Amino acid sequence: MIPRLTACLFAVALVVGCASRPAPGHFYLLTPDGPAPSGGGPGIGVGPVALAGYIDRPNLVVARSPHQLDVAADHRWAGDLSSAIARVTAANLGRRLGTGNVLVWPWRGDQDIAYQVILDIRQFHGTADGEAIIEAGWRAHELPSRKVAASRTFTAREPLRADGHAALVAAQSKLLARLADDIASVLRR
Repeated sequence: MIPRLTACLFAVALVVGCASRPAPGHFYLLTPDGPAPSGGGPGIGVGPVALAGYIDRPNLVVARSPHQLDVAADHRWAGDLSSAIARVTAANLGRRLGTGNVLVWPWRGDQDIAYQVILDIRQFHGTADGEAIIEAGWRAHELPSRKVAASRTFTAREPLRADGHAALVAAQSKLLARLADDIASVLRR
């Protein structure tokens, strides 16, 4: 009798434990814009990237009002958001500047890097009005001198083409492409 009762209690605990596990969820990836360059060119390093505390998390964030945020529990980034932003911005800059010589922080040595772009992402979320928004401070340093070549704040909005989190991430990817356009316009000079 006792072994049967123990086995039943174990089975119930197993079922309850499995039922309380969170669903696998959905994972999202930011993507660069346009075809990759084929050749070398000026070296561009991107990073470090600082994130505002409210977006420095594994989950996507949507502002329901100017003072209320929703964190999507089962809609997560497919990795570290600051690393993803650095990777996509580096790829986009390489595409805009025609160079395959792009690196993401941290890298070893500065001898092949002409510019280091440091990002401060202050806003990066969706809105209840069906838009994605970004506010990013960026600074480009000439290397190896560390002289500041440019320092700006970039703000933009991108309408979502459909409802849902996948459309939000697609719009956020477009915002990163527009951020790269802004940075590249200065680095081309």
